[in-house]
Amino acid sequence: MDVNRRSLGRRATLKEVAAEVGVSPATVSNAYNRPNQLSPELRERVFETARRLGYSGPDPMARGLRRRRAGAVGVLYENRLSYAFADPAEVLFLRGVSVATEEAGLGLLLLSGAPREERDPEAVGGAVVDGFVVYSMADDDPLVSAALDRRLPTVIVDEPRIEGLPFVGIDDKDAARVAAEHLTNLGHERFSVLSFPLTSGASSGIADLSRQRSTTYSLERSRLRGYAATIEAAGLSWTDVLVYECAENLPEEGHAAAQVLLLSEPRPTAILTLSDQLAFGAIQAAKERGLSVPEDLSIVGFDDVPEAARATPPLTTVYQPHMEKGLRAGQILISQLREEELPSPEFLPTRLVVRGSTAPPAR
Repeated sequence: MDVNRRSLGRRATLKEVAAEVGVSPATVSNAYNRPNQLSPELRERVFETARRLGYSGPDPMARGLRRRRAGAVGVLYENRLSYAFADPAEVLFLRGVSVATEEAGLGLLLLSGAPREERDPEAVGGAVVDGFVVYSMADDDPLVSAALDRRLPTVIVDEPRIEGLPFVGIDDKDAARVAAEHLTNLGHERFSVLSFPLTSGASSGIADLSRQRSTTYSLERSRLRGYAATIEAAGLSWTDVLVYECAENLPEEGHAAAQVLLLSEPRPTAILTLSDQLAFGAIQAAKERGLSVPEDLSIVGFDDVPEAARATPPLTTVYQPHMEKGLRAGQILISQLREEELPSPEFLPTRLVVRGSTAPPAR
């Protein structure tokens, strides 16, 4: 049996290697999986025969099935697949998850949620993974339910908050409160807000109080409540604040939204946003209308992505540790897989980074 199986286009089997060497299949398996149980000479005979026959070792999928491990972690997230590489915050988050999984010898499978009308819960139900990291999904998303039905180790990042599951995130309401407080302390009284979608599949437009209360995203709900609490604490009315719901978290969405808000009367002197991406678009829209940032309009972002410090002007924003968020989520999931004790839940730190996009309103 000295025909090279690669020339036949067929993978040699472990049993064929064993027969050629004159040992049991278990001995060949041990050469790959328990090498200390064989002498160096016998191991080398097995490997040399395997190379000659075209046997490349145990099938990873079959080995995973025997061990009841897939060797990969699934990251379930809201947006289309390409968005994972377009949003700087999401890139940092995924880098953190990948650092944790690489150290544990696990792969990463990205499970995109968009577009909503084409979502297939069966794709999540059939994903070959050992556990899930659920990243910033709606409370009612069917893909989250499909993941939970698998009863695999699962970590929630940002949203939705699910009792009994490990959570990694920040205190969004408090972080938003601090950002708005910065502007009220500067003397601003006329505000507008750029928001993420408030429900899945939302279109862009002004979101009234009823729309704001109906949001199915806990993150958006928390940040809007933080902004509202601070504005009302300053003696102002939240009902006077125009909240523009953007269909996607992209600069062009922030640009289009700010163009609408800057036409309102009286014009806002400050715009609070739920992300740096939306803030970048708002800055561009202000410039196109001949407004100076921050002399005519102050703008505050949220995230502190690397581009925030390089913007013109540099963006005042809320810092949150995106890479640490991903790293922590990956580590907690791996601890679950290893049946280790999980760390006590706690919010990751945030802070307001004041730069050149905010100033007192013009008198």
